[in-house]
Amino acid sequence: MGLLPCSCHLPCNKSRSECQTKSTHIQSESSTSSSLLSQPSLPLIPSLSSPPQSTSVHHKCLATLKCHSLYVSSLALSGKSFFTGSSNSEIRVWPQEPPEYSTGAGDDDRNIVAIGNGGVKSLVVLGDKLISAHQDHKIRVWKIIDESSRRDHQKYKCVATLPTMKDRFTNLFSRKSYVEVRRHKKCTWVHHVDAVSSLALSQDDSLLYSASWDRSFKIWRTSDFKCLESIEKAHDDAINAIVVSRDGFVYTGSADKKIKVWNKKDKKHSLVATLTKHLSAVNALAVSEDGKVLYSGACDRSILVWERISNGGEESHMTVVGALRGHTKAILCLAVASDLVFSGSADKTLRVWRRGLMEKECYSCLAVLEGHTKPVKCLAVSVSDSNSSHDSVNSCMVYSGSLDLSVKVWNLRVCSV
Repeated sequence: MGLLPCSCHLPCNKSRSECQTKSTHIQSESSTSSSLLSQPSLPLIPSLSSPPQSTSVHHKCLATLKCHSLYVSSLALSGKSFFTGSSNSEIRVWPQEPPEYSTGAGDDDRNIVAIGNGGVKSLVVLGDKLISAHQDHKIRVWKIIDESSRRDHQKYKCVATLPTMKDRFTNLFSRKSYVEVRRHKKCTWVHHVDAVSSLALSQDDSLLYSASWDRSFKIWRTSDFKCLESIEKAHDDAINAIVVSRDGFVYTGSADKKIKVWNKKDKKHSLVATLTKHLSAVNALAVSEDGKVLYSGACDRSILVWERISNGGEESHMTVVGALRGHTKAILCLAVASDLVFSGSADKTLRVWRRGLMEKECYSCLAVLEGHTKPVKCLAVSVSDSNSSHDSVNSCMVYSGSLDLSVKVWNLRVCSV
């Protein structure tokens, strides 16, 4: 079974100095409100959407899980389980295939496996470790306990908090280790100084990337969680999303309306291209499995499709080829599974798009999944059946987290007729 986690992130459109003077609770509310604003769509970019041809889609909601007391902010898949993080700092574990029509309602806290400080903004799974990014500027690493041996109410152990104590001590006494984070305020370069909004792993899992509302992103070595590099002032405003392609390109999306493309050269990451077609804050990014197509979602209600082009056989970057339209409010999260693209929106729906097999620049909206009563905040997709000869998904499970405090589990089957 292929597992394709994706998390979405709410931007903070205020300046970082404004955000840092407010409490975490107020900061979270203001950023949530800003990400839900619906901006004008992109009139000059052609639409790639077309009616589905010779395809039928069957989908149903298998379960609605309601245990979180505040909204569900992140999702990650692992083996036969999936994890949810909420804005009240709880991380819960659930079976990937819950009983049909389960409600999961009530105050049961037996599936709470971790509680950090500050809302959980992003989750990724690294082997037997769960890594969480938080509103309190920290990244935490938890040792996963096998569910078959975990006792009731037993929590995962936090085995590291990034930056690690060693990193902090090493840089504490060196003047060169300090960078300016705002006027008359300095901090060591290994620290994030605002909410960590997004996490991503390299293809070989050797590197962890973290993006923050402090406008920087950092690279950590996963063997010992040492901070290797920090790109300060990577954007002009909060960074809301970061994804890494299988060939090493790093994409960051920001409230400054820009997407930036980075690549590693001479042991350091440098800027390759800046993509500027969005008219509002970029909330979500997803990259195709082959790394050749990038999808971006923003408050302008459209999903932009970018494809890799070669510049003289040397540098590669993305150019926009069109937009996927249909959502009526801001795009908050994206996920990709083979030829399928999944999007969640402030309009309370999920949409499933399929890329054309012959005409690759043609996309069909296969289904609109309705049921959430508030904006869809995060997505994860688990592929259970695929047609390898056509590189096409036939069946998958979709997990969606919402501001309505629930997680829905959907089964989706795509059939050619």
